[in-house]
Amino acid sequence: MTLEGVVVQRIIRRLLRADDYRIEIINLLDAQFLQYAIDFFKRIIEAKLHNKKVTIDWYKDEFLDPELPKRDFAINSGINMKTITNMYNTSQRNIVIEASVEHFDTLYDTLNELIEDDEEIDITLTLKFRGVSVDLNVSESLIVINTLAVKRSALRGGLWSTAGKQVEKPLLRTLCMLFNVPERHYDQSNIPESLREVDFYLIGNSPEEMFRSEVKLMGKGNPESADVIHARDTRVFVADKLSETNITQFEANNVEWVEMRTENGFKRFLVVLKNLGISGKDFKGNIDKRLTEIFKEIF
Repeated sequence: MTLEGVVVQRIIRRLLRADDYRIEIINLLDAQFLQYAIDFFKRIIEAKLHNKKVTIDWYKDEFLDPELPKRDFAINSGINMKTITNMYNTSQRNIVIEASVEHFDTLYDTLNELIEDDEEIDITLTLKFRGVSVDLNVSESLIVINTLAVKRSALRGGLWSTAGKQVEKPLLRTLCMLFNVPERHYDQSNIPESLREVDFYLIGNSPEEMFRSEVKLMGKGNPESADVIHARDTRVFVADKLSETNITQFEANNVEWVEMRTENGFKRFLVVLKNLGISGKDFKGNIDKRLTEIFKEIF
């Protein structure tokens, strides 16, 4: 199982206990960032294994390859993709590459000036893997450190905005299994591939009854809840917190809802099932034990 899978399980457990899940997002951020850092360092070491000299020219050749996805290209140059988009009001590939290269050259020149002005700066980053070691000088080390900092910032923004999507399918499937919903009502293989790739659907008593289900881990009063039900034709909405206004909007638009951050809030999923005409049974027993059994199947 991946580290992300472990963290998603923890988030689901916290949501079902009506606990704050946000510490687990930090854990997920750490897991993704550390994996990225390890992979990043391995690529540097691979240069040594292939008898390449690790220089700034090598870094540009290896990490500023125009064939890379533009988001990776920007991060490797030490700048966030969002920053470029905000500066130039566009995300066109040629603009991203041009801005990234310009930033990298400026960053490198700035580092060299800093090093020349301060003779006391002496940093060597040593990487070791399977008996092979690579030493990076001051400028190379600082560029690597800056790139990692930019990557963590990018991961952080992305994780907070997409946390619901990370948890959506396993959480909804967990709720279905927890309340003994017949598998035909949530088996995603029965959903057209073009739909199930990005969304989760509950299925009514006929294959044509497909209820788009949404998970948003957001703060109370977040206006996004009102927008999503119109933009995505959402029929079931599961959230960490909801305001009275949110709930009023959902009920006015015939959208079923579940608020997890209330005592036994997850049990409102039974009301949702009933309103959709889907059978289910109230859960009674040791929830932690049952979740362990469910997770073994899901993950």
